[in-house]
Amino acid sequence: MGTSEEELFASVDALLDEGPQLPLPAERARLREAAGITQARLAAALKTSTQSVKNWENGRSEPKEPRLSAYQRLLNGWAAKHPTHGTPPTPATTAPPQPEAPHRPTAAAAHPPHTTENAHPEPDNEQPAPEPASTPSHSSGVRPTAAASRRPAHKPAIPHPAPPPYQHGPLAVLDADGTAYGVNGIALDCPATTIVELVEWTLKESGLGAPKLHRYGKDSDPLIVLTAAAAAKFGLPERLEDRRGLRLAEDHPVVKQVLKAKWELTQRGFGPWARIYRKTQGRDRQCVQLAILPWDALDSRSWPGVSEAEMKPADIARVLGIYAQRVITPRGSTAVSGLELMTALRPPTRPVRDEETGNWVSGHNAGSLGTEPVAPAPPEARPEHPVVVSSGWEGGFVNEEAYQWVRDVDLLTGQEAALPFAVGLDLNTAFLAAAARLMVGLSEPEHFVRPKFYPKVPGSWLVDLSHIELDPRLPSPFTPDSTRPAGPAWYQTHTVAYAQELGYNVEILEAYLRRETGAYLDPWHDRLKTAYVETLADLGVTKDLSDAEFLAAMEVHKQVDQAMAAVLAAIKGTVKGGIGKLFEGPQGKGYRDGEEWPAMKRSTWAPWIRNAVISKARVNMHRKLLNMAKMTGMFPLAVLSDCVVYPSPSQSPLDFLPYAESGKPIPGAFRLGPTPGLAKLEGVQDMAWAVDLMEQGYNPARHIKGDGHDAVLDDGE
Repeated sequence: MGTSEEELFASVDALLDEGPQLPLPAERARLREAAGITQARLAAALKTSTQSVKNWENGRSEPKEPRLSAYQRLLNGWAAKHPTHGTPPTPATTAPPQPEAPHRPTAAAAHPPHTTENAHPEPDNEQPAPEPASTPSHSSGVRPTAAASRRPAHKPAIPHPAPPPYQHGPLAVLDADGTAYGVNGIALDCPATTIVELVEWTLKESGLGAPKLHRYGKDSDPLIVLTAAAAAKFGLPERLEDRRGLRLAEDHPVVKQVLKAKWELTQRGFGPWARIYRKTQGRDRQCVQLAILPWDALDSRSWPGVSEAEMKPADIARVLGIYAQRVITPRGSTAVSGLELMTALRPPTRPVRDEETGNWVSGHNAGSLGTEPVAPAPPEARPEHPVVVSSGWEGGFVNEEAYQWVRDVDLLTGQEAALPFAVGLDLNTAFLAAAARLMVGLSEPEHFVRPKFYPKVPGSWLVDLSHIELDPRLPSPFTPDSTRPAGPAWYQTHTVAYAQELGYNVEILEAYLRRETGAYLDPWHDRLKTAYVETLADLGVTKDLSDAEFLAAMEVHKQVDQAMAAVLAAIKGTVKGGIGKLFEGPQGKGYRDGEEWPAMKRSTWAPWIRNAVISKARVNMHRKLLNMAKMTGMFPLAVLSDCVVYPSPSQSPLDFLPYAESGKPIPGAFRLGPTPGLAKLEGVQDMAWAVDLMEQGYNPARHIKGDGHDAVLDDGE
């Protein structure tokens, strides 16, 4: 029975549906070399990795769409220009015939057979030129030309610079099909089928990582983010059963596989942020950071919208890649990354020459916190800290915390209550602004009795501020809840200096001061400020906007680009969490007072630095509140950390903020703008709503957003 035309066309269509077919791997390499293109250049053109091109040319893997079609098109073009040996080229690329050069004798007789000077090896597919009929004398010997010998001229190879060590960016998001999505739209082919293979591929072939942020620092380890499907492919469970420890059991097959291959895990084990490493040899680092998306590696509070349910892997890679380029390659939560950024920008050690041996050894890097933890002074520690428990300390503690204050309803005037709206203002990254040019202690504390107060010396001071009388319509600058001090208490330098600034005498009873000081957080502040301002600008909020334009841009900035909005939230989480990590407490039900806990063993466990940041931020807030009262006669209804609520005649802060006749904001009070320390609109509600909350003892600043969610206490924790 004959075959119909329809059947033939169906068969052909089936072949067409199979997609483009590539030549054999060896032919792919031949065509590329014939075109004079390096693997690195081809990888750049196809937006993939050099290793992927190598894999395609040795048969280890095949490209996927859309690179498959693009690669096929390129190979077809090269095949037309560079056919295999013996196949005539296409007419368009056939070289015109050249006139034959006059016959010249070879140099065989001119140079003895054993001479190798300036010799070139014969090409494998060439035959030596025939011997001439007569041999000229030695004096008349001439080196043959290319035409005479019929050998192709050997062109000197053009050197191509080696690709940079991290040519593919700091990280990649790996999906189950082996595609690793990196920064700038790049996609790599990862052939790994086990976690061990993944680690080795990442270190040897991926080209992932990031250069160090300081000359004495270390390069950032590459980060691989696993989607749920990729995690399942590698044998990881859908969720962690250990919800408290957040790690795989030590007898889990993946953990056993990693350890059997002589890799190690950090103390936090194989959890949402697993670090797999081998001990360094010399300057080499062998460490890969994994982030497991189905195990909630990316907290929705710090990374809003960055989940597989809302973003594709390539989009997640974009968000994390921008954060890595502007801040640091994520190494855990944004709090962990904030703390790691401090160390990356202020490495604890630097190379110094040993005077006796002349060798370079590791020495302390001035301005850093060093490698060993520094014990806090008793009033700077937590009640459960070994310093407190072992000494029996009962002298009280520094209580520098963020504001939580609501004005007494009885102090509201009828004029204020009659205003229609309550408007909330929020200071941009107030803790980051406070970290600017902030001098902090870097060495061991020393105890002093009745010292003179120096407002520029960082430390902890015991002083009685209970005699200071302030306007009850403003929060106290000395306590977080605005209660009046009842007697001597411990304060950080900025709090005591502000009492002096207000015109009150301060008499110090005791102090714990440090001889070595420095602006430890300066580079941290500068990098995060730049990241914050640049990311806001990407969302359409720039420094050149008028106040009215700024308010309009802020109203819609989160809708401009979901990815950039997530980066902005992560930057803010990095600031808050990083400061909070400086005073991280013990965790777990089994802890007992007086025992050491992991966080306090870090050199970056420095509660006195956290005290300095929060003290300065709270003083800055009070100074603005006081200036607002002096300039406008307005007093706040409530304050929650860096958010303040004012009664207002309209829904816009433009109607109550102080401006000069020129239209410029008056310095000293709240000012709108996109940089750290300036204000933005937090939310608007009816005045009756605010008064009702105040009467019930609730803080309107916590709820002013009006989006159905309580504001999270922005206390740096």
